[in-house]
Amino acid sequence: MSTLITVAPTGAEHAKADVPQLPTTLDKLVETARSCEAAGAAMIHLHIRDAEHRPTLDVGLLTAAVDAVREATDLIVQLSTGGSVHDPLENRLKVLDAAPDSCSLTCGTTNFGDDVFMNPHGFMSELYVLAQEREVVPEFELFELGHVAALSRLINAHGLPYGGTVHVDFVTGVPGAMPGTPAALMAGVAMLPPEVTSWSATGIGRTHLPILATALAAGGHARVGMEDNIVYAKGQIVQDNSELVARAARLATELQRPPMTTTEARAFLGIKAR
Repeated sequence: MSTLITVAPTGAEHAKADVPQLPTTLDKLVETARSCEAAGAAMIHLHIRDAEHRPTLDVGLLTAAVDAVREATDLIVQLSTGGSVHDPLENRLKVLDAAPDSCSLTCGTTNFGDDVFMNPHGFMSELYVLAQEREVVPEFELFELGHVAALSRLINAHGLPYGGTVHVDFVTGVPGAMPGTPAALMAGVAMLPPEVTSWSATGIGRTHLPILATALAAGGHARVGMEDNIVYAKGQIVQDNSELVARAARLATELQRPPMTTTEARAFLGIKAR
């Protein structure tokens, strides 16, 4: 079995002033997408910044980013519907107007550092059905073990997502949410409903490597990138997202699970040709 590597290059949390190498402009995002595809990524998870490098859900900027990354690479383009923790729910639904291949769908409200990341059931249901109608493949983001049960509730209510596959990503190590430990991750995997066809995991900050290693060893897939982790090793700050992708690809290859090509990943996730 091969490994789906997703790169999350920017996120909404790091300030550009604190992390100058963060790709926040369209040119840098395209450059990052190219280098990460070459390093072994098959999917890119995008958060967009405005001209002042602040997180935004502006549909025009989102559409421009989707189009530019599609033109420059063959990566599956996934847009975050989480935005930042301060974005209104109605703005988060409009993300699908940018016609991505995939979107994130977080399966419940969670503590997020000093903030609360709101995902009430009604919003999740609306986003789920909207993704079905727009033929966008969701990736279900699970920050807590309770989110696994919420995923089952969505599937039971609305049937399978567009594409017929159910791919989830455990986001571990967020302060206040599920810890980034092998034991916590494997507890979540053990709870997954039978409809789930694949899972990946990411560890925030120093949990990055243990979670990557656990996911690869347990038959899961990997999400890496500067959204989740900006430290490559002790005393060594990540300068480019492709460094994290290349390391994940090396580890996956050593474990006889080389990175999926973009073509393989599209078939694996049921992505629509656009």
